[in-house]
Amino acid sequence: MNDAKQSFDAIVVGTGPGGATVAKELSAKGRKVLMLEWGPNTPINGTAAQFIAMAGIPGKSALITGKMLAVVRGITTGGSSMFFYATAYDPPYEMLSSHGLDIKAEVEEAKAELPIAPLSDELVGPAAVRIMSSARELGYEWHKLNKFVYQDKCRSGCWRCNYGCPFGAKWSARMFVEDAVALGATLISDAKVTRVLVEGGKATGVEFKCRGELRRAEVGTVIVAAGGIGSAVVLRASGIRGAGYDFFYDPLITVMGTVSGLNGGREFPMAAGIHMEEEGYLMTDMTVPALLHVGFHAEVLRFDQLASHSRTLQIMIKAKDSLCGRITDGGGVRKGLPAHDQAKLMKGYGRARDILRNAGAKNVHKSWYIASHPGGTVKVGDILDSDLKTEYDNLYVCDCSVIPEAWGLPPTLTLIGLAKRLAKHLAAEDESRAVSQVEQSPTIAQSA
Repeated sequence: MNDAKQSFDAIVVGTGPGGATVAKELSAKGRKVLMLEWGPNTPINGTAAQFIAMAGIPGKSALITGKMLAVVRGITTGGSSMFFYATAYDPPYEMLSSHGLDIKAEVEEAKAELPIAPLSDELVGPAAVRIMSSARELGYEWHKLNKFVYQDKCRSGCWRCNYGCPFGAKWSARMFVEDAVALGATLISDAKVTRVLVEGGKATGVEFKCRGELRRAEVGTVIVAAGGIGSAVVLRASGIRGAGYDFFYDPLITVMGTVSGLNGGREFPMAAGIHMEEEGYLMTDMTVPALLHVGFHAEVLRFDQLASHSRTLQIMIKAKDSLCGRITDGGGVRKGLPAHDQAKLMKGYGRARDILRNAGAKNVHKSWYIASHPGGTVKVGDILDSDLKTEYDNLYVCDCSVIPEAWGLPPTLTLIGLAKRLAKHLAAEDESRAVSQVEQSPTIAQSA
């Protein structure tokens, strides 16, 4: 077993929005940070082959539940943000505040720092426009959504958001990783953390596998940010056996129909939509590449629609699901979809079907279930205190796993706010510790 020799102030496990933000913020405050990422740091080229390698490997990045529901996550530098649709929903402030988490100031910082705004009309594709027009005709307050996009770099008629943007237009957590490295942080990719090292109730470092070697890194503070699934697995292996139970995973379906006059699915997905808060789901337009189109249709045996990609008008329904299920020690997902959660999706299906038919779509049908944003596996108020600290000193968690209640909306802006708050807390602790050490040290006169 090789040990990492370089000294660090903090180790961040995972480089999604939570981990990348903590690493960047701590690095900016002069801390020496080591980032450990399970996936590769390969440059993003926006191809199907790379997407499959990073987000489509069965048993690794594509997990199938016992109910045949797929849970997909990105395993690469930047995590799932490499393949997300860049939607920036405000955090559930009231819910978080009830658990001692006030991140309003941090979210305002993020909004000033990041390119958050609805897409310009020039970047909203014909499918999104057609769906929005139809929905408004039927009385829905369908509107453009805020996106994490550098719009001067974004290309009209581009479809690569699903596979990772190779043009630097879509913000991703990888950009914060690069910022952290520029500020002096160290990134080790292809490094899977197996457990946190704990001595006397205090985290002292981590053990990780890297390119066939089992290695250790010892450090003052450990922040686990390996995602809703990965963080629970790491904590379980580290002795926190209560992690990984009663979680959410934002189940979704897509509703599809065929029309003429589209541009072959070459547009930014989730450009506009509506949050049906009382009914418990979100509806948005959704375009996907041809490969995913074939997958959505093949899984529901609609082979007659495999060649309809260029003519498909599609709406996504994403539900706020119930807390239940468990993560296995090996990272498997054991969770069904309760009848009342299925009912939410079917209610949305009925509404989406009407919108598509009003838009002139034929052959309207739905996909099978998929899940995204697994979280709530390491909840604040259960496994963590309001500073995101575990029962062990020096061990924190910062990713979607910490969110204490199901929410049902894209969590990225929330995670950035939580991470900024955690970085401030850790920096303040360091300063307090340094002051305490100075005050406790004897003066020259005293020692004499």
